Amino acid sequence: MSGSRIAVIGSGSWGTTLACMLARAGRATTLLVRSEDEAAALRGAGENARYLSGVRFPLQLAITGDAARALRSVQVVLLAVPSQTMRANVAAIRPHVAAQAAVLSCAKGLEQGTLARMSSVIAEELGTEPQRAGTLSGPNIAREISEGKPAVSVIATNDPAASMAAQAALTTPQFRVYTADDVVGVELAGALKNIIALGAGISDGMRAGDNAKAAFMTRGLAEIARLGTALGAQPLTFAGLAGIGDLIATCASPHSRNRRLGQALAEGLELEDAQARLGQIAEGVTTVTTARDLARRHGVEMPITEQLYAILFQAKEPREAIVELMQREVRNELDGIGGAR
Repeated sequence: MSGSRIAVIGSGSWGTTLACMLARAGRATTLLVRSEDEAAALRGAGENARYLSGVRFPLQLAITGDAARALRSVQVVLLAVPSQTMRANVAAIRPHVAAQAAVLSCAKGLEQGTLARMSSVIAEELGTEPQRAGTLSGPNIAREISEGKPAVSVIATNDPAASMAAQAALTTPQFRVYTADDVVGVELAGALKNIIALGAGISDGMRAGDNAKAAFMTRGLAEIARLGTALGAQPLTFAGLAGIGDLIATCASPHSRNRRLGQALAEGLELEDAQARLGQIAEGVTTVTTARDLARRHGVEMPITEQLYAILFQAKEPREAIVELMQREVRNELDGIGGAR
């Protein structure tokens, strides 16, 4: 399906990366930005200096602020926008989305208030069956992919034909795409790992050591899987690309915004100052709140999320949070995720 037309919505680092990568691979790709003024500025600069400096736009890439033009005859729509603006972005493009197009969220978060996953938001706003809506997720550090380094991702929808069509459209020699049918698991894994990445950054900033960080990541994955399986996800999803794969990349990479934010907090910066220094959105901050609310709604224990909420919003000292986590009652490792109790 290399002849597919693809529209990428959003000019942040991930949207710009996807658009450039696909255009370089010969896909007919259009990057839809907020306005024609922004489109003209990006075309004139030849790069997205704010979010992806030094990465030149391929000549084949079309950039526009006109939704009708961007979405004309498009088979795959990639929404690379922050989770909290997803609903507004889908509403804006709704009149122009082709009836059979696969519409994939590239965001990793949950909507505040509704606590909805992004594919649900897309389906609601499109006013159609949820089979058209899905997600693209995995260990995908934008800066590395923009530099031509190899990466792998996974598409999840409820329609195998739509998944396979999108897989064919998005797979390139640099970017290998798998399919999955567990939309709930893939989306929750992608969103919730940002919480754990914040904590991993705090661990790095405190120089807690590799043993502590490895344990934190592993227990964090168990926490993600507990909530995911309670909401109907398949446990094995969390051992895949969207689960442990994305978790490793986001907790380890110096490019990870959530890890960098956590490290800044451990160094003594207030949340507002740490976010200002980062200069981009770290989805984990909002996801701590939404995941905490979702877990409480479904009676799922998430001690790491609770402690990170206290650090972010209740001025709790990270060292105190670590002590409390270490002193929790010991139990079977697989409690709550289908193992022994």
